Amino acid sequence: MNELELYNLWCENATEDSDIVNELKSIEGDNDAIQERFYKNLEFGTGGLRGVIGAGTARLNIYTIRKATQGLADYVNEHFENPSVAVSFDSRIKSTTFAKTACEVLAGNGIKAYIYTELMPTPMLSFAVRELKCSAGIMVTASHNPSKYNGYKAYGEDGCQLNLENSEIVINKINQVDMFNGVKHINFEDGIKDGSIEYISDSVIEEYYKNVIAQGIHTELVKDSGLKVVYTPLNGTGNKPVRTILDRIGIKDVTVVKEQEYPDGNFPTCPFPNPEIREALNLGLKLCESVKPDLLLATDPDADRVGIAVPDQDGNYVLFSGNEVGAMLFEYVCKERTALGTMPKNPVAVKTIVTTDICKKIATEYNVELREVLTGFKFIGEQIGLLEADHQEDRYIFGFEESYGYLAGSYVRDKDAVVASMLICEMASYYRTKGISMLQARANLYEKYGVYHHSQESFQFEGISGMQKMSDIMKSLRENIPNEIGGLKVTTFEDYTTSQSKDTMTGEVTKLTLPKSDVLVFKLTDGASVVIRPSGTEPKIKAYYTTIANTQNDAVALKNTISESFKKILGV
Repeated sequence: MNELELYNLWCENATEDSDIVNELKSIEGDNDAIQERFYKNLEFGTGGLRGVIGAGTARLNIYTIRKATQGLADYVNEHFENPSVAVSFDSRIKSTTFAKTACEVLAGNGIKAYIYTELMPTPMLSFAVRELKCSAGIMVTASHNPSKYNGYKAYGEDGCQLNLENSEIVINKINQVDMFNGVKHINFEDGIKDGSIEYISDSVIEEYYKNVIAQGIHTELVKDSGLKVVYTPLNGTGNKPVRTILDRIGIKDVTVVKEQEYPDGNFPTCPFPNPEIREALNLGLKLCESVKPDLLLATDPDADRVGIAVPDQDGNYVLFSGNEVGAMLFEYVCKERTALGTMPKNPVAVKTIVTTDICKKIATEYNVELREVLTGFKFIGEQIGLLEADHQEDRYIFGFEESYGYLAGSYVRDKDAVVASMLICEMASYYRTKGISMLQARANLYEKYGVYHHSQESFQFEGISGMQKMSDIMKSLRENIPNEIGGLKVTTFEDYTTSQSKDTMTGEVTKLTLPKSDVLVFKLTDGASVVIRPSGTEPKIKAYYTTIANTQNDAVALKNTISESFKKILGV
């Protein structure tokens, strides 16, 4: 069918949601608007769905949610006896509706659906899958995207996002589903009454809290440390769980940013509710001027990422990058567990290929096996699963990615801003009792291991032409490998789609062992590098820069030179 035929089909059949009905009426006769909504099917990628909320096959709505869930249900019924699926949702627009819609389809297919009574973070969905021994899980969230987006992440029985193999199976199932005539579903309230849909009990939440607190190392020091915290959940799911955990470990002086305290999918004070972006923290930083805390914490809407800021000598607040926080936490865990004698035999940590290489030096210092995986926390979760299969999950001590995602402990298989917030506060409390500020702790890290500077740039490509533009850029980089970037020679070119690493000096080609992925790596002289990949969830290309120097200023200056040069190569 062409776009107009699909539009007419939707006008006839998509009548259950008044918002969709009104939107379809409003675009009647507007060919451009119709094309934007029907030019493709919203793709179920390796992580699930993510898109703009609205009418059409290219938008997220109850019909695209139903189709995806029917495909997932077909997969679950084919692979499990007496299957069940856990469902959670965040504060985004229509998240509650989409979560209940998924439950209706699951129950309609004879699958027991468990759903939280209120919005809960992504890690608590992962925990519920494992605790309730479910066959799969669904998290309704678009993470840190703007308010017009929502999404749907699918999880396996291990509590980790579906792996590549099972994702392909689910995608094939979804593609066979007729959106209006091929979906089985029941009424949500009927499912609650007959038991095919069940609310997740408070005991599961309490067990999650116990597992989080169990990851503490020096929690006994926190209560008397005098640590003062400003916290913002950015109108998301972190408000209750983060504050509960901080209270339980003894941090009583917590001031919450009032404008961002309660759930609000419109995110009225931060258009991009992403703790990686300074603008999202502006209200928190402003509150810090009067409260003068030791630490500002900010979690994203589904509370799987956390960002921080700390005061300098002049009382200004300095933001730390995800790489810096992750490296500091990694060394803190290694150093203090070693000192206490609680480090497991043959410990394992995991990072993604775009995450700081300072971790390699830390791992060497503490005799930790450091595993590198592709970008995406599910690959970190996969490594924990491999350890678990050998009954060695206790060897896992820490995993993180540069985009503010951290996890200590194997109780969940996704990044967890709740445990990360706890450990950050514990680490800050510990250093405080030693008379060391967080800024000094960071300086000590760089003095010991070297100054590593990391940054990321995103290049947006919206609309129909955007995907083609992204494809053209990646193709051009493969066919025209630059000799230098920012005055530094390209010494190695790695292409994860072909699993090949090429030494540009000798021409020697070696095989990359990680799974195939649309990722290119340019290794430069002086330890610098540029990594580029299309986002798996958003219409953008991401570039990651690494520079190493004697001082932060020198490292930043070199990064700026490399960035400007690379943008010219990209033509953006």
